[in-house]
Amino acid sequence: MSKKSARNSFCLFMAAAIWGMAFVSQSKGMEYMGPFTFNGVRSLIGSAAIALYLFLTRMGKKGKIENKYGWTDIKAGVFCGLALTAASTLQQFGIRYTTVGKAGFITTLYIIFVPIAGIFFKKKVSAVVWMAAAMAAVGMYLLCMTESLRLSVGDALVFACAILFTAHIMIIDHYAPKTDGVLVSCIQFLFCGVVCTGSAFIWEAPKLSQLAGGMGTLLYAGVMSCGIAYTLQIVGQKGVNPTIAALILSLESVVATVTGFLAYKIGFLKTDQSMTIRQIIGCVIVFVAIILVQLPGEWFARKKKTGRNT
Repeated sequence: MSKKSARNSFCLFMAAAIWGMAFVSQSKGMEYMGPFTFNGVRSLIGSAAIALYLFLTRMGKKGKIENKYGWTDIKAGVFCGLALTAASTLQQFGIRYTTVGKAGFITTLYIIFVPIAGIFFKKKVSAVVWMAAAMAAVGMYLLCMTESLRLSVGDALVFACAILFTAHIMIIDHYAPKTDGVLVSCIQFLFCGVVCTGSAFIWEAPKLSQLAGGMGTLLYAGVMSCGIAYTLQIVGQKGVNPTIAALILSLESVVATVTGFLAYKIGFLKTDQSMTIRQIIGCVIVFVAIILVQLPGEWFARKKKTGRNT
């Protein structure tokens, strides 16, 4: 693995870790405000944080943000914003009716949807990556599905969110090589924030007291999850196969499960986040799948060649 690939993979891993912990903030935030209010405010906070970074680091002598892409950034930001708005809204509603761990794992079903979508865009996926994606799907099945094979309302909403996050990943894959990732991230959150905040005033009647009560969760979800993690995703996906990127990002499910359990044990969350042995096995299978896909391709080729010669 080259230094650039290792750096990009690390960016994606950090994004996954931040997102995994954000599920706790999202769940806690529902105790203070509605889904549209939470998503709207956190997205505007994220956009403002990125805009401040751009102002401090990119401002040229003429008082303008130095950027060589222009309209392509805006177009990418709007398309990413559309997918992100729909996905995050469904996720936020779904978290109301399911646990943090289940929401985290169902969301990462995009690891199966991405390679399937990639077929239509002529994205080559190796046999090892397909195997890892299948392993991850089995792990998620062990965690999320009941014996009756029925999804709850919350699970179904988060499942739909996973499909939309697939679209988000594919849009980023298309635009990442020809855009400024940080600027695109800023635009997508501005778009998401405006749409969700407008929806909140129509359906939820947000109050300042709600924002004050949930300010801690809003700041984490806004600055860390939106401002930093999604920017790391856009930057990290440059030059990385979208299926491999999806597998790395799916580590958020492991982090979500662990942090959700710890948050429940210390009393931060009221909903029981405990896990059975079956669910823990599912977590382990997903984690092994992520490690498998990170092994050098040459290693598998060498093993295969050695096997033929023996």
